[in-house]
Amino acid sequence: MSYTVKLIDFPDAPHDVIATAESRFRRELDKLLGDGVEAALKAFENASESSADELNRDEVALAASWAKAYDAAKTAGFRALGEADEAYFEVRAD
Repeated sequence: MSYTVKLIDFPDAPHDVIATAESRFRRELDKLLGDGVEAALKAFENASESSADELNRDEVALAASWAKAYDAAKTAGFRALGEADEAYFEVRAD
């Protein structure tokens, strides 16, 4: 899958530091989800916009796998950066 990762709202960080954090985040997502990044992201987005009774068990499981992988990738991405209250990683399918 082709997708873009962008670190949002991390003020005053040099470009190379941001690029390294984005790379760590992406590597972790790829490690955990492999070729399933796009499917998991779409399932999560659909789950966020739907009620629980509109989703089947597989969709719920796939959305949960995205949430778990995102949290792990976020931890990897922020390693050595510290936390910024408003900062997050945005993932968009290309």
